[in-house]
Amino acid sequence: MTDAASYFSSRLAHETDPSDVYAAQRAGERFVLVDVRGDEAWAQGRISGAIHMPYRDVPRRAAELDPRVPVVVYCWSPGCNAGVNGAKAFAEAGLSVKEMIGGYEYWAREGQPAENDEGPFPRLFDPQVMVVRTAR
Repeated sequence: MTDAASYFSSRLAHETDPSDVYAAQRAGERFVLVDVRGDEAWAQGRISGAIHMPYRDVPRRAAELDPRVPVVVYCWSPGCNAGVNGAKAFAEAGLSVKEMIGGYEYWAREGQPAENDEGPFPRLFDPQVMVVRTAR
């Protein structure tokens, strides 16, 4: 039982999810959200308020960020490990970091604000990943 509790406690100390990140943004919590995907993915769409730093660039660019401000990284989806690679690189650079599990896919599926260079996307809510209430 202790091993399981330690394991899950450790996971929760180093990860977050799209709804918690959105709530933190709305509450004005201080953190920097970093999209660690490549240039084409960033251009296609990203989380509103995120900055772009592909995970391969993190070792040389991490110093651009304030080390006193926590970092949250994301990649495409649960099937992408760029978030883990980016989080590892930020941690090795001495920054406090969490990975946003679910990545951009679950952010978008939950209808959270996303955009590209042309502006914001319509907010669509996927009932496969969240409760969607309809007006009666």
